[in-house]
Amino acid sequence: MAKFSTAQIRNIAVLGHGGSGKTTLTEALLFKTGVTNRVGRVEDGTTTADWDPEEQRRGISINLSVIPIEFENLKLNFIDTPGYLDFSGEQISALHVAEAGLLLVDSVAGAEVGTELAWESLNEHKRPRILFINKMERENANFQRVIESLRSALGHSKIIPMQLPIGEAENFRGVISLVTMKAYLGKEGKEAAIPEEMLAEVETARLAMTEAAAETRDDLIVKYLDGQELTPDELRHALHEGVRSGEITPVYCGSALNDIGLERLMQALGRYVPNPTERTIVAQQDADEIELTSDANGPLAATAFKTIIDRYVGRMNYVRIFSGVMHKDTQLINERTHHHYRLANLATPRGKELINVNELVAGDIGVVTKLEDLLTGDTLTTAEQPIRVEHATYPQPLYSVAVTPATQADSAKLGQSLHALLEEDPTLQVQTVAATHQTVLQGMGESHVDIAVRRLETKFGVKVETSIPKVPYQETITKIASAQYRHRKQSGGAGQFAEVHMRVEPLETGKGFEYVSEVFGGSISGVYLPSIEKGVKQVMHQGVIAGYPVVDVKAVVYDGKEHPVDSKDIAFQTAGREVFRHAMQEANPVLLEPIYRVDVTVPDEYMGDVMGDFNTRRGRVQGMEQKNNRTIVHALVPLAEILRYGTDLRSMTQGRGVYAMEFDHFDPLPVYLAETVIAQHKHVEHEE
Repeated sequence: MAKFSTAQIRNIAVLGHGGSGKTTLTEALLFKTGVTNRVGRVEDGTTTADWDPEEQRRGISINLSVIPIEFENLKLNFIDTPGYLDFSGEQISALHVAEAGLLLVDSVAGAEVGTELAWESLNEHKRPRILFINKMERENANFQRVIESLRSALGHSKIIPMQLPIGEAENFRGVISLVTMKAYLGKEGKEAAIPEEMLAEVETARLAMTEAAAETRDDLIVKYLDGQELTPDELRHALHEGVRSGEITPVYCGSALNDIGLERLMQALGRYVPNPTERTIVAQQDADEIELTSDANGPLAATAFKTIIDRYVGRMNYVRIFSGVMHKDTQLINERTHHHYRLANLATPRGKELINVNELVAGDIGVVTKLEDLLTGDTLTTAEQPIRVEHATYPQPLYSVAVTPATQADSAKLGQSLHALLEEDPTLQVQTVAATHQTVLQGMGESHVDIAVRRLETKFGVKVETSIPKVPYQETITKIASAQYRHRKQSGGAGQFAEVHMRVEPLETGKGFEYVSEVFGGSISGVYLPSIEKGVKQVMHQGVIAGYPVVDVKAVVYDGKEHPVDSKDIAFQTAGREVFRHAMQEANPVLLEPIYRVDVTVPDEYMGDVMGDFNTRRGRVQGMEQKNNRTIVHALVPLAEILRYGTDLRSMTQGRGVYAMEFDHFDPLPVYLAETVIAQHKHVEHEE
């Protein structure tokens, strides 16, 4: 592979709704530039980008994949991302290291939910973007209708066509550049004159493009208003600045399947996507905040943005060089752990293929292997000038399953295998829930978690059984109550004796547990007070009414008795345990259920359905806000009612609704529901 300077590199995240043709596009570009001798098909599992066995089995992208394309003395690093919502973490990782996004749109469907989410993600990361209307060969393809749907759905008026298609559907045969005012026909992009019947349409579109370009610079708007023609170079420079600032979103069109318009697209990416030196990223050096601009002469800072643990290669980390040059066989440190490494392996990735290189210049993307403890988000740097680049922020999980090892052998390997899964995918989380005694695997959706479970078996040899997680209720009290308990045991030898009088009081939410002694006069020796507390805490972990942890309770020991011979630690533990249980029963105990804040984003026409559905789930709508043509509904909903909300929301909104959720607080569980939970607990206890 040829060497490229930082200014010759373009890092482009390829985004779009599932099925918009992202992987097909990268496959076509590989073939077009002579890297491959055949065009792979997603349906056959033969594409370069979809190399994971699970991707080939399902026929969709699951992981991001780096596809470098060399074109006209440039290196275009395409980062192909999944289009399905469950794998949004891959999109976030890609945008963290890319300078711009190439957003693909289906020529028939127009703006879809994945288009809107990718657009919002580009906005959040403040990345410029270029739109490519793909599949112009499809029946019912309509370029102008797609442009209108994009402007409406995305709320951005400066979506400016830079090309017009020549023909549509089965008649699609080329594109017209509004900058050069020439037609480019077929796979070869052969230059031709603009068809006469399209001249009026082309002039109108060129006028709109020229106005948008002129508005980016004062000198150009003056020249334009004076009636002077802008040169192609002036247009390109103005459009570059407009794209970089986000004022303009240029639109191109073509067919990845039939290789029409792809050469013009690559030229546009080379011209309008900012090179790495045109982007500034904030980093930390010692206690100071600094700015990095991908300066090859600067100190080394390389961020790991994806981790793969391969059974043959070992740990592989994809890295983006934000400053300096990374050389093979040099000494580096992990800024987080201060662990020292010798960089024995350095490569440029192309799908699953690793092409060995001796160095990676600032702005480039590569892979380092066999560096233990290097995680996604870590910064590789030097001990002399350590730098830390901020890592990407990932969303909270939305879908959970409880996992149980299928066999004893699986149990021994489960913890380590789950840890490896989390290292590969930062949007996965694992929790050991004390309240339910379950290990819970959490992800962004059903498919995401299902694939993680399959990887446990196929990659790490661990088979697990899954189930819907139990709701982690809590127990507390609502009034003050007292009880006393005498523990006496005589078994021929030394006996056991302890008597404890206890009062329990409710505490404010979040206060946890308090233990106080009001014993005076030596009725209970001070040495036994910790024993009583130990017995109380045993009950707090086990629960009193339904087996869930007890919270926000104050236990006060105010009297008791002891025996000079038979009193001992175990006796007061037992008495403490039983007296606390009795006092709890008298203090009107209740169950608390977790309440989550849920933010649902849906097209306006589904707002009523979503709000009505929340009412059936005991939810409380807190408010709404408008965002373009979509409504965001904020609600507080019990976790028990939304364990599988994603599936229901997709059905309710035809796949166009998305949501985020996070824990908010605990509320008392209604009595009629609490009775059911308590009855189930007693039934399980009886069965056991």
